[in-house]
Amino acid sequence: MDAKHQQLFVHCAQLLDTFQERSTDLEDHVKEYIRLSRIQDVDDETFITEVFSGCVQHRPVMKLVVDGFYVRDGKNILLSHQNSFIVLAYLALYRLDELGVAHFRKFVDAMELNATYKFLSFLFDDKNLLTWMKDGWSTLYEWSYVETNLLSPLLRWLPELKDLVLLMKKRINNQFKPKKIAVKATEAKPFNLTQPRARSIPVPEKIPQLQRVKPIPASVYNQPTEQRILEKQKEENRRQAEERLMEASRIQFACANPEKSEKKQQIIQNIVFEENSKVEPTVIKAKPLPDFKKSPAPVKMTAATILREGLLYQKKEKEVMERLQKLEAGAFDASNFHKWQSEMKQKDLEAQLLAIEERRLMGKISHEEAFLARTNVLSANQQLVQNMKKETAAMMKEYLENKFRQEKEMRELVESTMAGHKNAQNAKQKLQELKHKIVQEVQEESRELMKQALEEAELEMRCKIELIQQIRAIESTPVNRFKPLDLTATSGAGLLGEMSIAELRERLSLMKAQRKEDEEIKRDNILYDKQAKAESLCETLDKIAKHRSEQTKMAALKADNSKNVKLITVPLKSATLTELERKLDEKREQRKLEKQRYHRSAESVSNKTNLTSLSAKKSLSNRRWQELENSKERAARFFAQTAIESLS
Repeated sequence: MDAKHQQLFVHCAQLLDTFQERSTDLEDHVKEYIRLSRIQDVDDETFITEVFSGCVQHRPVMKLVVDGFYVRDGKNILLSHQNSFIVLAYLALYRLDELGVAHFRKFVDAMELNATYKFLSFLFDDKNLLTWMKDGWSTLYEWSYVETNLLSPLLRWLPELKDLVLLMKKRINNQFKPKKIAVKATEAKPFNLTQPRARSIPVPEKIPQLQRVKPIPASVYNQPTEQRILEKQKEENRRQAEERLMEASRIQFACANPEKSEKKQQIIQNIVFEENSKVEPTVIKAKPLPDFKKSPAPVKMTAATILREGLLYQKKEKEVMERLQKLEAGAFDASNFHKWQSEMKQKDLEAQLLAIEERRLMGKISHEEAFLARTNVLSANQQLVQNMKKETAAMMKEYLENKFRQEKEMRELVESTMAGHKNAQNAKQKLQELKHKIVQEVQEESRELMKQALEEAELEMRCKIELIQQIRAIESTPVNRFKPLDLTATSGAGLLGEMSIAELRERLSLMKAQRKEDEEIKRDNILYDKQAKAESLCETLDKIAKHRSEQTKMAALKADNSKNVKLITVPLKSATLTELERKLDEKREQRKLEKQRYHRSAESVSNKTNLTSLSAKKSLSNRRWQELENSKERAARFFAQTAIESLS
């Protein structure tokens, strides 16, 4: 049983148990239950909501099935399982194509086995589905809906669902077959008649001798001339890069000037002229550009743009009328307020310009301070590197001592392992004897199980043969399937709106005539609406043309007035700006002094580091070669000792 399917089924049944249709809303009830149950998975929440809403929406369909079950076969079933049966019926009737039989079986396993078997055998019975259930659903929905959405999917899955019901019946009667155990075939082995001869002692192999190591050439410890040249060139490139960086930071915006010099422009023009002279010119007469000032291009306006612009001008007219009415009633004129507002905006603009200038100077000061801080960090890093080199030498010495100690422990471990191999052979022989006894016991048990399985298979085969004979006897009986057709006769279902095929055809012809008449009336109404819309668009276009002519006149007057306006410029100067400029000059002088001092210290440190690095490299290489020779010597002694022990 899948725990997740069981939880989802229980949640859906509990939702139906706690739902009261008249007093609570469906969505609020679902949200409150999910909040109290602490369901955080979005997929689980969606599934529970859809199943609950489907059960409430199609409750009459499932209610018909569940009530019929309790009347006929479920008299001994508790009424508390009623909502669980409603959920199960909804999944079988509406969601079986989406779920499939495998997932539907997991939901079935969530309920009690006996009650579920009785309900499903009642629901999936052909006689019940095609007789009173079909008639009951036809009273609730149309006959076509019942056929396509309820009966057809269920009948398509009915063979597999009946297999599921049969499997549940076998589980109730404990008729499951025991699983056959695969017995491994016996492998034939030859008889061990003679004892093998004792193995002869092999001839000892020659002890490998270490080859004489070639002496290390003296050129290994000398630095190559190419490397010295590269390091010297690297130092020179670094010094030039630092100078360029300082120059770029001093004039940082000069590099962003995209304009070319006059000399460069003259050279480019000469090159282009020479390239063009080599190519034969192709004369193409270009069409002259249209003069939009003399003859403006016509703009095609759609109905939407006309209505939108007409509504805009209508709103503007309404606002002007309201303002004039307020002025007539004695409203206040806002010209003095606008004048005061323009003066205050001018003052705010001056204050903003002063603040921008202050921020620019403060940014330059922070740039100078950052450079000074960077030089201090570089000097501190040089001291830190010296300390780290000393610590590295001490750690290397400690590492070599630990390595010698570990090799000694490993050698002792190898000696103890060789002694333990002898005890392992005796334990291996005892284990083989124990396995031989276990194999004999398993073979005896497998023979008994095989005998029992053969008897059960023979009994099952007899039952199948009898069942096949009965089925063939039923199939051999003839069945008369002919049924005459009468177009004037009804189906006899007993419905109020029941009709014969002839009456139905007459009703359809009347409906087609009525539909044609409705279409003619609708077509006349559409033509009338189109004419009214065209007239309203013409009126709106006249109104737009009048407003546009007035707007052009007002724009011309406004342009003439704007030519006479002069902007007043106020010099930006304050005490804070002068103080910031003075502070910036001091930082620049301090930066130049720090730059000179750093260059002098860098040259002295580079000379010292070159000398110390050469001595450290020599001592490190000597230590490594000494360690390699000692390890080879220990390995040779160990191999010689093991060979002597094996011979003895």
